[in-house]
Amino acid sequence: MVKTASSPSSSPVTITVSSGGKGGGIRSMGLTSPVPRASVSNNPNSPLSSRGNRRASCGGGKYSSMSKDETTTEEVNTEFVSYTVHIPPTPDHQPMSASQTSLSGDGNNARKSERSFISGTLFTGGYNSVTRGHVIECSMDGTEPVKSGLICGMKGCDEKAIRGTKSRGICECGFKICQDCYLDCIGSGGGRCPGCKETYKDISDDDEEDDGDDEPGSEAEDQALPLPSDFKLDKRLSVVKSFKAQNHQPPEFDHSRWLFETKGTYGYGNAVWPKDGYGVGSGANGFEHPPDFGERSRRPLTRKVAISAAILSPYRLLILIRLVALGFFLTWRIRHPNHEAMWLWGMSTVCELWFGFSWLLDQLPKLCPVNRVTDLSVLKERFESPNLRNPKGRSDLPGIDVFVSTADPEKEPPLVTANTILSILAVEYPVEKLACYLSDDGGSLLTFEALAETASYARIWVPFCRKHGIEPRNPEAYFGQKRDPLKNKVRLDFVRERRRVKREYDEFKVRINSLPESIRRRSDAYNAHEELRAKKKQMEMGGNTSDPVKVPKAIWMSDSTHWPGTWASAETDHSKGDHAGIIQAMLAPPNVEPVYGAEADGENLIDTTEVDIRLPMLVYVSREKRPGYDHNKKAGAMNALVRTSAIMSNGPFILNLDCDHYIYNSLALREGMCFMLDRGGDRICYVQFPQRFEGIDPNDRYANHNTVFFDVSMRALDGLQGPMYVGTGCIFRRTALYGFSPPRATEHHGWFGRRKLKLLLRRPKVAKKEDEVALPINEDHNDDDDAEIESLLLPKRFGNSTSLAASIPVAEYQGRLLQDLQGKGYHGRPAGSLAVPREPLDAATVAEAISVISCFYEDKTEWGKRVGWIYGSVTEDVVTGYRMHNRGWRSVYCVTKRDAFRGTAPINLTDRLHQVLRWATGSVEIFFSRNNALFASPRLKFLQRVAYFNVGMYPFTSLFLIVYCFLPAVSLFSGQFIVQSLSVTFLVFLLAITLTLCMLALLEIKWSGITLHDWWRNEQFWLIGGTSAHPAAVLQGLLKVIAGVDISFTLTSKSATPEDGDDEFAELYVVRWSFLMVPPITIMMVNMIAIAVGVAKTMYSPFPQWSKLVGGVFFSFWVLCHLYPFAKGLMGRRGKVPTIVFVWSGLLSIIISLLWVYISPPASTQDYMKFQIP
Repeated sequence: MVKTASSPSSSPVTITVSSGGKGGGIRSMGLTSPVPRASVSNNPNSPLSSRGNRRASCGGGKYSSMSKDETTTEEVNTEFVSYTVHIPPTPDHQPMSASQTSLSGDGNNARKSERSFISGTLFTGGYNSVTRGHVIECSMDGTEPVKSGLICGMKGCDEKAIRGTKSRGICECGFKICQDCYLDCIGSGGGRCPGCKETYKDISDDDEEDDGDDEPGSEAEDQALPLPSDFKLDKRLSVVKSFKAQNHQPPEFDHSRWLFETKGTYGYGNAVWPKDGYGVGSGANGFEHPPDFGERSRRPLTRKVAISAAILSPYRLLILIRLVALGFFLTWRIRHPNHEAMWLWGMSTVCELWFGFSWLLDQLPKLCPVNRVTDLSVLKERFESPNLRNPKGRSDLPGIDVFVSTADPEKEPPLVTANTILSILAVEYPVEKLACYLSDDGGSLLTFEALAETASYARIWVPFCRKHGIEPRNPEAYFGQKRDPLKNKVRLDFVRERRRVKREYDEFKVRINSLPESIRRRSDAYNAHEELRAKKKQMEMGGNTSDPVKVPKAIWMSDSTHWPGTWASAETDHSKGDHAGIIQAMLAPPNVEPVYGAEADGENLIDTTEVDIRLPMLVYVSREKRPGYDHNKKAGAMNALVRTSAIMSNGPFILNLDCDHYIYNSLALREGMCFMLDRGGDRICYVQFPQRFEGIDPNDRYANHNTVFFDVSMRALDGLQGPMYVGTGCIFRRTALYGFSPPRATEHHGWFGRRKLKLLLRRPKVAKKEDEVALPINEDHNDDDDAEIESLLLPKRFGNSTSLAASIPVAEYQGRLLQDLQGKGYHGRPAGSLAVPREPLDAATVAEAISVISCFYEDKTEWGKRVGWIYGSVTEDVVTGYRMHNRGWRSVYCVTKRDAFRGTAPINLTDRLHQVLRWATGSVEIFFSRNNALFASPRLKFLQRVAYFNVGMYPFTSLFLIVYCFLPAVSLFSGQFIVQSLSVTFLVFLLAITLTLCMLALLEIKWSGITLHDWWRNEQFWLIGGTSAHPAAVLQGLLKVIAGVDISFTLTSKSATPEDGDDEFAELYVVRWSFLMVPPITIMMVNMIAIAVGVAKTMYSPFPQWSKLVGGVFFSFWVLCHLYPFAKGLMGRRGKVPTIVFVWSGLLSIIISLLWVYISPPASTQDYMKFQIP
C-alpha cells in the first residue's frame, strides 16, 4: 500500500508493511505451506522493524509522515510497520500534483467500491511461495485534509506551530506543534514527540521563541556539507553522503545540482549511516558505520568454553608420561620373570597388561573436555519478541513432548510420579507448546486415578509457581526445603497463599496415599453387588443355590465401570501381560492466548488475576499387551509414546524422564533448546543433562552420585562427538529418533580418522548407501518417482498409520533452524512460522493414537531395529544413542548452573549392586552384538569409537580384577611375590605410576569441579562392583550369547519420601542377602587371614624375608581399603550380619586354604608340627 501526499517541492512516500493484525487490522490466513520466504530485518534500529523508533502502536496508534512543508497525521487501527522515504525531485523524478495524489473526490465516488479490495490489500508471494493477500480493513477513503506546514499537527488543533532550530520543528523529526500542545506533551505525555514517539532531546524553558518568525533558514544552513578531505569510504558503502532532508527549502533550490555536485543522498539507505548530527562531526571523520541489522540473528545462543590450557596441557602431558611409564614398567615385568614362582609372575603380568589396556581405553576419550554455556536472553529475543512475521510476539519456539515412564506403582510410588508430573506442568516454557505423556506399562488404576488427582491439584500449584517464581517446582521438594522460604520474595500475599497451597498439598498427599484402600473398598463393594446379582439370576434360572457363583474380582472405576487395565485377580484380558490399550487426555490442549484467573475467594485459593492459568496437555497412555508378543520393556513403552505423541501433539523435540526424576530448574528446557536452535543445531540429535540425585547419605558410601562419570567422562565426550544417552534427562530431536540421517555428516578415514570427508545428506542427487535414510525435504521433491518411492517405504519403516506418516515432514519442518541461521543451500523455516495455534484434539485423533499402541503395530516394521528406542539390550539407552552417533549425528552435554533435573538413587547395598549388574549385563550384550564399536561406520570419530568400545569392554576387567585381588593373599600364603625381589627399578616404576595417577586425579578434579572424596568413592566402588556385579554380568551375558538364556531384571525400587520423624537414610542400613556379596566377602576374609598367616610365618621363620612380607601386606591392605565401604554396609546399623554371609565366606576361606596346602605343602616339617599318639 503506497500513500503519497502533495508537496510543492518533494514527494515523501509512506510505505506500510503489514505483518498480520488483529481485530480490525490486517487479516492473515496463516501459514499455508512450509516454504522459506524472504524475511525483513529484525534489528530494532532498522526502519523495517516493528520495534524501531517510528512505529505504530498496536491496536490504534498515530503515525505521522513528515515532509518538508506539511505534516500528514492519520489514524490507523492495525498492526503494521511504517516508514517514510524522502525522494527529492530530480530530473528523473517530478513531484505529483495534488489532483494526482488525492484518493478522494467527487468524481471518484463511483470507483471506491471497485478499488476498496485492491487498495486495502497487501499481496505477498514469490518463488516456491503461495501468493496471499493480507486485507487491510482501514481504507484510505476517509483521508483527512492535508494541513499547512505552519499549522500544529495535533488532531483538532489549528494553532500556529512554534519554530525550532535549524529550520526544523522543535523535534528532529520535524513534527509541527503549537506551544500549548507542546506543554501538554511535556507535562502529561511523558515528554515524547507525538510524531516519532521519541523523547524531546532538548527540553528547555526557551519555548517563548518568536512564533512569528516565518522566514526560511539561511542559505548556509541549506548548503550541503562537503566531505572531509581525509575521509576514506568503506568498500561496502556508496560514495554519497547521508544527509537528512530539511523542512524548509527555497522553491528555487536546484536538486539536480545539490544531488550530483555535493554527493547528496535520497535519505537512509546503504550509504554512510549518520548517528547524531546527521554526519556533522559524529564518529571518526564525522561518520559512523551502519547499524548491524542482523545483530540479533547472529548472536549465538550458546558458547563453547574451553578448559584452561594451564590445566589441560599438563593433563595431556601427564597422560603421555604415565603411558610411557606403563610401557617401560610392563616391558621390565615381562623381561624379569620370577623364576621361583613363575605361575605367580605369569598371572600378575597378564592382569597388569589388561589393566594398562583398560586404563588406556578409559583415558583416551578424556583428552578434549569442554564446557558450554547458554544465553537465554537471546533465545527470548529471537523467538518470543514481536517482529514483522509475528507482530503479537507469540512464542515461535518449537513444541516439546515430555515422556514419563512408570511400570509398577508398588515399586514406584504414585506420589513420586505425581510430583514429577507437577514439576513438568509448571515448567517455564510456552504452555501451548508443551505436552506431557505418562506411560503406565503396568496398566494400573492406581496410577490412573493418581494422575487425575495430580491434574486437579495442578490448577492450584502451577499458577502459584508462576506468580511467585517458585523453585523447585516439585511441591514435595519445595515444601521440604530447610532454607528460608521467604528469601527473595517481595509480594505481600506470598505467605498467605503459600500457607493455603501447602494445606492443599497435604490434603492431596492424603488423597494419593489413600487411593489403594479407596480402590479396594470400591471394588469389593461392586464385586459383592455383582455376586448378589449373579446369585439372584441363578435362583431365577432354577439352579442349585449351593453351587458357587464365579464372578471375576474386577477393579472398578469411580464411574461404576470396569477398569480396562490390569486387575489384582489377573483375569483374562486384565493382567500385566494381557490388557487393552488405554489413552486418556487428563488436560486438554490449551488455547493459544493467555487466560487469566480471578481474585481469591471461596473457590480460588490464590489471586490469579495477573497470572496465566493455562495448563499444558496431559495424557495417560497404557499400551496394549497380549500373550505371545515381546513388549520389549521400557524401550517398547517409549516407542509407543513416540507414535502416540506424533499423532496427538507432534512436538519436534522429545524430553524423556524417569518417574522419579523431576525438573529442578524450570528453565532447563529453554537451556536445552538453545543448543537445538543455535547455528549448527540441526546436526544435534539429543541434548543430555547430567543426573543429580537426592536422598543419598552425606558420605555417599556406594558412589551413588556417580560424579566421576557425569562430570568427568561425559564432559570429555562432549568435546568429541557428544555424550552418551543415559536413559533419562535427555531432549531428543524427533527426526533423529525416527532413524533419519543428519543433514550433514563427516566421515573419518585413515589412521585414527585423520582424513575427513564431509557429506551433505539432504540433497536429492546425493548417492545414498543401502542403509541410509535421509529425510525428504518438501521443496526438493522435483522427481515424482523419488517421492513415490519414499512414500512406499514409509509403511515398512513406521507402520501403516497414515497420520503418523503425515506427521513426519511436519515435525522435521518445525524442528528446522531459522532461515537467517542457515548457510547457503540449506533449508530453514521462516521466523514466526510456529506462532500459530495448534490444531484441536478430536475423537478421531485419539482413535488413531489408540491404533498405534496396539501390540501388533510394530510387526514387520523397523521400530526397535532402526526407528525409535533400539531393542535387544537391557541398556537400550546406550544402544539408542550409539546408533544415532553412528549415523553421523552429534550430541551435546548441557550442565546448567542450577541442576536441571534431580532424582533418587538406591542407597541400599543390594539394590545398588543389582543396578550395576543390569548396566554391566547390557554392556556385555553390546559387546557381543552388532552394536560393538568395532563395527561402527566411518562417521563415528576415532576417540568416540574408543569410548563406545570401552562401554562393552569394561565388565571383562572384573575377571582379571578378581584374580589380582587374590594374588596378595596367595603371595603371603606361599612366601613368594610377583617379582624376584623388591628392587629399586620396580619401586621407581611403581612410584612413578602411582604419582602420575594421583596427579591426573588432581587435574581432573580441577577442570571438572568434582571433589577428592568423589574420586576416591568412585575408585572404591569400581573395585566393589568389579568383584561382585561385573563377573556375574559377564557370566549372564555369555549364557545369553552361547546358550540363549534370557535375562530378566526387576525394577529398581524408588524410595518414597520419608515421613516426619523417620530416618531419611534408613534404607542404607538394611542388609538383604544376595549372591553378589559372596566374592567380595571371600576376598576380604582371605586377605585378612593371609596377612595374619604371613606375619606369623615371617616372625617364626629362621630366615625371615621381610621384603616379600611388606609387598604382600601392602597389596592386601590396598584391596581391603577399597572394600571398606562394602564391609561397612554388611554391618548394618547395629552390626547385625546375616548368618548365611559368615557361613558361605567361612566355607570358601577354608576350602581355599586347604586347597592351597594341598597344592603347595610345606617344604619341611618341624617337630613342633608333628603330633604323636603316646
